Amino acid sequence: MNENEKIYRTMSVTGAGDIVIGVIVMIVGIAAGVLAIVNGARLLVSRKNVML
Repeated sequence: MNENEKIYRTMSVTGAGDIVIGVIVMIVGIAAGVLAIVNGARLLVSRKNVML
């Protein structure tokens, strides 16, 4: 295997890994955003029950 083949394979593996990491980060970010919105809505709804 010559130097160009090694570089090609390394770039292929690295590119695929970066895509996988990007998708995972995007999914985690969306899930965190949804959880924050849901918890914020719960707090707004439950503020009626707080005694003044």
